Amino acid sequence: MKTLAAIFAFCLSLFVPVLTHAEASSPQHGGAPHGVGGGHIPAHGPAPVRGNGHQAPEHATFSDKAGHPEAPHVHTNDKWIGHDTGRNDPHYHLDHPWEHGRFTGGFGRGHVWHLAGGGPGRFWFNNWFWMVSPVDIAYCDGWLWDSDDIVIYEDPDHDGWYLAYNVRLGTYVHVEYLGS
Repeated sequence: MKTLAAIFAFCLSLFVPVLTHAEASSPQHGGAPHGVGGGHIPAHGPAPVRGNGHQAPEHATFSDKAGHPEAPHVHTNDKWIGHDTGRNDPHYHLDHPWEHGRFTGGFGRGHVWHLAGGGPGRFWFNNWFWMVSPVDIAYCDGWLWDSDDIVIYEDPDHDGWYLAYNVRLGTYVHVEYLGS
């Protein structure tokens, strides 16, 4: 009987990690079965748009592949989807860029920040305060404002805006730094 119990315990120990991995990589848990999110952090921000760019359509579509989010996102091969309107997009024009100063906490994959509270209108981490662009609020409805990890990237096209990338979801939004 002890031998049978030992065999059962051994088989169970092999099966549990398989279930745990499957659950962790499911879309409900922020996994990356379709090449978006799941802990991937892009090595760099988006490249600047060449030329004049274009104004974003009234109802932009970002789900470029089956299972991808209907929000600006980054593939696990570091391709930024949705950052293609260029410098002249009036949605991201600020009369006073960097009105509250410039963020100096660090950019890119070496600087992962843990959200500490708030919501799209005002959120914070490490005593730095931010606001999501009104144009992008719909793209952060799945964010966990008190627990998600984000990475800040400089926006090469829109003065005064930064890009906040959600590590769990693989989506990003334009954010304005409000100071500390």
